[in-house]
Amino acid sequence: MTPSTPPCCSRRQLLRGAGAAAGVAVAGGVLVACSEGTDPGASADDAASSGAGEAVVALADVPVGGAVSAEVGGVPVLVTQPAEGEVHVFSAVCTHQGCTVTPGDGVLECPCHRSVFALDDAAVQSGPAPEPLAEIAVEVSGGDVVVV
Repeated sequence: MTPSTPPCCSRRQLLRGAGAAAGVAVAGGVLVACSEGTDPGASADDAASSGAGEAVVALADVPVGGAVSAEVGGVPVLVTQPAEGEVHVFSAVCTHQGCTVTPGDGVLECPCHRSVFALDDAAVQSGPAPEPLAEIAVEVSGGDVVVV
């Protein structure tokens, strides 16, 4: 037995156990961020219904030609301002496999599989995402972006 091997088992037993544990973890849903079955539309609907009247972010905090991350009703969203005064809020749940999309350089990017979405309508600019991000209706009121 070598000094790096635990006294309770051989290296082969240790590696076999680690592999089995990893298989159980994956099968048990530990990789939820990349699992299929997340419904981006439902997330947007949940945010819109539970967040009605909620101020999402101050318009001054959203860069022109960019986006910021926020939450509406506990759902991650992206607030974009493609042009001065033009504001949109999209679900940040990627339509590919449910990962959380983040603001990029003039676009919205999924860090899991590199889908890219447009700032103005969340249209897919490059896949593998099959559909645009779901939009949540908002208005600007008193300097804040508010869910309607």
